Amino acid sequence: MVGYILVKLDDILKKKGEEETQKILSTFENALNSDVDNFLHYKAIEFSKKGLSKTQLVLASYKNKYEIAGYFTIANKNFSVKSKSKAISKTMKKRISKFGTYDSNFKIYVITAPLIAQLGKNTKYPSLITGDELLEFACMEVKKVQAIVGGKIVYLECEDNEKLKEFYKRNGFIEFDKRALDADEEVDFKGKYLIQMLKYLH
Repeated sequence: MVGYILVKLDDILKKKGEEETQKILSTFENALNSDVDNFLHYKAIEFSKKGLSKTQLVLASYKNKYEIAGYFTIANKNFSVKSKSKAISKTMKKRISKFGTYDSNFKIYVITAPLIAQLGKNTKYPSLITGDELLEFACMEVKKVQAIVGGKIVYLECEDNEKLKEFYKRNGFIEFDKRALDADEEVDFKGKYLIQMLKYLH
C-alpha cells in the first residue's frame, strides 16, 4: 500500500543492535490493549531471535519523520477445527479438509497455518493507519509465505469483545471456537478464554 514502509524487526536488529532497537520499539504505545503493548516492548525481540515468531513494523510519515503506525507478528502454529462445528459452512469445511489432517478419534481437523499472533496500532498516532489496513498488511505477508510453502488458511485469537469480533468478521474472518487462557496470558486478558477465528485467503 502507498505511503507506508514495512520493516522486519530482524532487519532492525541487524542494523541497529538490540539496545537501539529496544529504544525504537519503546516509541510504540497501545493504550487499549496491554498485551499488544507488552509484547512489542518485552517479548518481540526475544521471540524473533529464537524463531518463535516474526514481527514487522509498519512505518508512516508524521511531521517529516517516520513513526511506528502499527505492527503485526506472525507465527506458525497448529490448531484444530471440530468436524461437526456449526459455526463453519460446508464449503469452508471442504477447504479446511484440504489443508488439515483428520483425527477420527477426536473428530477434528488439525491444521498447521500462520497465526497472526499480534496486531496493534500506535495509539499515539491513531490516524496514521486504520485497523483494516494493518490487518491487510498482515494477510499480504501471510500470502507471500504461502506462495512459497503452500496453504490458504490464516487464523488468529482475540478477546471476546463484540467490537473486536465485528472488526475481524468485517475483514473476512470466521469465528469457529474458543480456547482457555494459558496461565501466563491471564495478566493481559480480561476474560478466561480467547475467541478463535480463521480466514481462507483467495
